[in-house]
Amino acid sequence: MGTFMGVYLPCLQNIFGVILFLRLTWVVGSAGVLQGLCIVFICCCCTMLTAISMSAIATNGVVPAGGAYFMISRSLGPEFGGAVGLCFYLGTTFAGAMYILGAIEILLMYIAPKAAIFESKQPEGEGAAMLNNMRVYGSICLLLMSLLVFVGVKYVNKLASIFLACVIVSIVSIYIGALVSAFKPPQFPVCMLGNRTISGHEIDDSQCAKTILQIKEPAEGVDANFTFIHENDTVGPTFDPSPSTILVETTYLWKHFCQGPELNASCDKYFTSNNFSEIDGIPGLASGIISENLWSSYLSKGDVVEKGSLKSSHDAQPASNHQPYVFADITTSFTLLVGIFFPSVTGIMAGSNRSGDLKDAQRSIPIGTILAILTTSIVYLTSVVLFGACIDGVVLRDKFGDSVKGNLVVGTLAWPSPWVIVIGSFFSTCGAGLQSLTGAPRLLQAIAKDNIIPFLRVFGHGKANGEPTWALLLTALIAELGILIASLDLVAPILTMFFLMCYLFVNLACGLQTLLRTPNWRPRFSYYHWTLSFLGMTICLALMFISSWYYAIVAMVIASMIYKYIEYHGAEKEWGDGIRGLSLSAARYALLRLEEGPPHTKNWRPQVLVLLKLDEDAHVKSPRLLTFASQLKAGKGLTIVGTVVSGNFLQSYGEALAAEQTLKHLMDKERVKGFCQCIVAQKPREGISHMIQSSGLGGMKPNTVVMGWPHAWRQSEDPQSWKTFINTVRVTTAAHLALLVPKNISLFPSNSEPCTEGYIDVWWIVHDGGMLMLLPFLLRQHKVWRKCGMRIFTVAQMEDNSIQMKKDLATFLYHLRIEAEVEVVEMHDSDISAYTYERTLMMEQRSQMLRQMRLSKSDREREGNPGSSSSRPEAGGATRSQVYLFPRYRSTGVHTSNTSKGNRDRQAQLVKDRNSMLRLTSIGSDDDDDTDGDRDRPTSSGGGGGSAEHQRRVQMTWTKERTSQYRAAHSGCSTPEGFRDMLSIRPDHSNVRRMHTAVKLNEVIVNKSHDARLVLLNMPGPPRNTEGDENYMEFLEVLTEGLERVLLVRGGGSEVITIYS
Repeated sequence: MGTFMGVYLPCLQNIFGVILFLRLTWVVGSAGVLQGLCIVFICCCCTMLTAISMSAIATNGVVPAGGAYFMISRSLGPEFGGAVGLCFYLGTTFAGAMYILGAIEILLMYIAPKAAIFESKQPEGEGAAMLNNMRVYGSICLLLMSLLVFVGVKYVNKLASIFLACVIVSIVSIYIGALVSAFKPPQFPVCMLGNRTISGHEIDDSQCAKTILQIKEPAEGVDANFTFIHENDTVGPTFDPSPSTILVETTYLWKHFCQGPELNASCDKYFTSNNFSEIDGIPGLASGIISENLWSSYLSKGDVVEKGSLKSSHDAQPASNHQPYVFADITTSFTLLVGIFFPSVTGIMAGSNRSGDLKDAQRSIPIGTILAILTTSIVYLTSVVLFGACIDGVVLRDKFGDSVKGNLVVGTLAWPSPWVIVIGSFFSTCGAGLQSLTGAPRLLQAIAKDNIIPFLRVFGHGKANGEPTWALLLTALIAELGILIASLDLVAPILTMFFLMCYLFVNLACGLQTLLRTPNWRPRFSYYHWTLSFLGMTICLALMFISSWYYAIVAMVIASMIYKYIEYHGAEKEWGDGIRGLSLSAARYALLRLEEGPPHTKNWRPQVLVLLKLDEDAHVKSPRLLTFASQLKAGKGLTIVGTVVSGNFLQSYGEALAAEQTLKHLMDKERVKGFCQCIVAQKPREGISHMIQSSGLGGMKPNTVVMGWPHAWRQSEDPQSWKTFINTVRVTTAAHLALLVPKNISLFPSNSEPCTEGYIDVWWIVHDGGMLMLLPFLLRQHKVWRKCGMRIFTVAQMEDNSIQMKKDLATFLYHLRIEAEVEVVEMHDSDISAYTYERTLMMEQRSQMLRQMRLSKSDREREGNPGSSSSRPEAGGATRSQVYLFPRYRSTGVHTSNTSKGNRDRQAQLVKDRNSMLRLTSIGSDDDDDTDGDRDRPTSSGGGGGSAEHQRRVQMTWTKERTSQYRAAHSGCSTPEGFRDMLSIRPDHSNVRRMHTAVKLNEVIVNKSHDARLVLLNMPGPPRNTEGDENYMEFLEVLTEGLERVLLVRGGGSEVITIYS
């Protein structure tokens, strides 16, 4: 089809509708010509701007069936497309209900008033009876139309041209009638009492009076229609004809205003004080009545329609419903009239809906649609002027034509007969209803076939020829809801909201694509600009709230609910839409603005890198690790889930993709929002190192690593698992990243197992920038840990002031805005127990045995290979310098702890601050330690030398092994005979002291926190020398022995919490 038949005429038929024939005269009468022009102009501007935006979108590619839904969904994404598409569907469905109600109103009001089933003898019940009639006949009409659509759309298409002809003939008759009225106005007298309009349903033209003189033998010069009017107890006229030939009778109106037909009956005061008169309902184009109709005349419900230019006496009580006045049925206002009129300018999508049938859609849609809108806009604007210039204001404000004997008001102006308009408007309204019932199911079917809303899938099916049977059934049921409302004036604002929301997003889609300047945005229609799109969007939004703010809110809530439903439950669709482009542009802009340096303490949040391990079947070994990470989402930070696949990238690319899908599936299951990353490397430790170095982008890099504790590492024949663990600890330390290691991760609660009570215990041994304080706060924001309390323990020695320490810590927590119980635990100095000595001996014997077993196996050559990872120096191990961070307090009277600089021997001593807050430093500090210096002083290293203070304190610092001495002592163990030396091993004194510290600290922690839901501990740093790795693991095991759930925390060397706002 071409432009004229395929776009122009269908748009005309869909735009012209019931409002033009039933409500436009009433809109002009209530709002006046000026405000009426304003209403029409605003609505037409809205559709014109939307048509420009739609033309740009429609000419940017092929638009198949679906019309507006297809354009919005492919431009703004499935979420917006589905939400707005359903709103457009609901609008089209309610439009069908509105057209049916309009047809039934024409039928019962103007064609066959006696066909009404429900009638009321009381005036108060007439409105309710009419609504019931509308419901019954509307339901019957909806059923017949639905059956016609079900039987075949081809019959509807054949009738479309007939219905369009009815519309054109009706409009032409209005223009001809307006021109004819300038020379010969039609005779439609309106009866007035004072300035009040009288309903003319049951009165003749000669009955607009109080009394009538019936003359049997009319005297010469006496008019047969002479009226005898009582006014202020005077009788007129002045002559006195023979009483035998004159009979005075009261009229039909007298009986409604007086208590009886007698001349001396008691009457209404307003009736007594005012006279009846007749005015021309259609004065004609040359009458100058437009000057009276320029200004608005809004009425409240129950007000009488009055003519302001007529004089009247108002010293009377308000009009009663029993009196034959013309009353306003609803309260009118500018905003209400906007909502009622706007559906008369909808239907601009008819051409785009037929894009598949057009010969050249990219040429026909813009030209046909814009020409149709220009045509209808001119018709509406000129109709407003013609109605105001030809019809009296009281008739214009008479919605149902009661003052002109129940005629259709616009029909009184038509030529040659009002029946032209009545019949033409009835059939055109029926045709528009059929078009709506035909188009709405197809729109729903298009949405269902896209499979973006799961529960709508059933409506994507239909008959064998593709007709949407189930969608038609649903459409009929929803339209029936509109029929049950039964009032055209109440249904119109509903579909106004849905259409306006659809047009709003069409404008948004065009403006967004224009501003983003995506390479694919190349519309053939070039007469558009993003300012026009945003102006149209603004007008749409303003009209929504102008017409009905509560309907607007309801429509937005419905659209938002559909949007969120599609976002969380709908199928994943990638349509290259503008929202994705907007997200890319926004992400690029934000990343460029985000500084790459460390964030301010107030802006610090955990950007987590979760390291997961996959088994041979590509299943995650410890899924609870991701569960724990999801419980930290209150930090609102970045989450990256990573894994390493062993092998070569060229051969293992498929495995990497499968591993990535596994991680994505687990993230969806745990509802973790983030990214997954899979790295292929020859060795896991190298892959982890690469991942830690390369994860993130710009300022969005991970600052916290979460990894699991190597399970059953003592029983493992392959030491690579726990060696990889220690290597990762070293890498995170070198990268200045925080490290979280949940121990016994399988015992941690899942997201469906909230802790009903208990405590999260924090053992604050070393200040690590505040991680130990911040992590429990974030965990308690999650439903799993919300009901847990928080306790903070710190350790004091004999010479510390425990009371003051507790007060200072409580003050510090108060300023941090963290609610927690504070407890200071005193650790007494004690001799090294036999258990500690035996435990240390067992540790060293086991270490020696494993070393000999490994060297005695066939992989001895690999262990001795200089290119292997075991003989290669650890990355960062030689250059990393350990930074001791101790609690710093601001504005609390607690000052920064000062660490001694160290002497020539680099002997690290325990740090004592001014208020003796902490005596204990990290178990795992690995370079500034006493044994570095003691290596040159054998007496001190053996524990026999050194100062008394140094020997008395419990050593809490991880020290380097005397590597050279240790290797020299066991250099002979490279042969099987070396196993005999294990029986003569004596434990190293520094190991004994460290084991003593771990055992004593573990006793205190188990004693206080054995029933805690979670225990947070400082994680000691690893030794620089790899020979002590097994001892380091053993010390951590001893430190956490007997605790159910432990989270080892190692800070990244920066402050993460502050007392300042």
